[in-house]
Amino acid sequence: MIRGVIIVNNHGRPRLVKLYQSVIGEEAQQSVIRKVFQQVAQRPDSFCNYLDGSIPEWGEGVKLIYRHYATLYFVFAVDQQESDLGILDLIQVFVEALDKCFENVCELDLIFHSDKVHYVLDEIIMAGMVLETNIIHILQVINDQNRLHAQSQKTSASSTKVRTPTIGPASSGRGVPR
Repeated sequence: MIRGVIIVNNHGRPRLVKLYQSVIGEEAQQSVIRKVFQQVAQRPDSFCNYLDGSIPEWGEGVKLIYRHYATLYFVFAVDQQESDLGILDLIQVFVEALDKCFENVCELDLIFHSDKVHYVLDEIIMAGMVLETNIIHILQVINDQNRLHAQSQKTSASSTKVRTPTIGPASSGRGVPR
């Protein structure tokens, strides 16, 4: 089971946090994020992308599987039953989906469009279980959602237009209505 997905920048600032195993209290959540970042950031790039994590809030048997892209660490905290290579592939699918949605995703996209990032993640993972790994299907669902959103925006914009009555030569000739 996936216990959490955490995206942090090189300075340890969280850009996305989705915890599937509850951590009670804001201080405990901040502690989890801090510990995950410390364990991942101290490793050289030449090391493998997975390690046995020491996160007391989640108990024993937590693996941290991560990828470092530019200024961001994409970290998946999983239990021992998950496949390391499978999760690395899942991270790749997630990043590719974000790349397609934002046309070369960057840290600012994660900050200003966090709702879309959560939506993409929810298409891939729900309640700590992997739902979909097919990038084509994920992108199709996201495009359908974007199309529906655009239609609803168009409909709501046209329904809020205020009609102004025409006054002048085209009126009934009785003068201005009172």
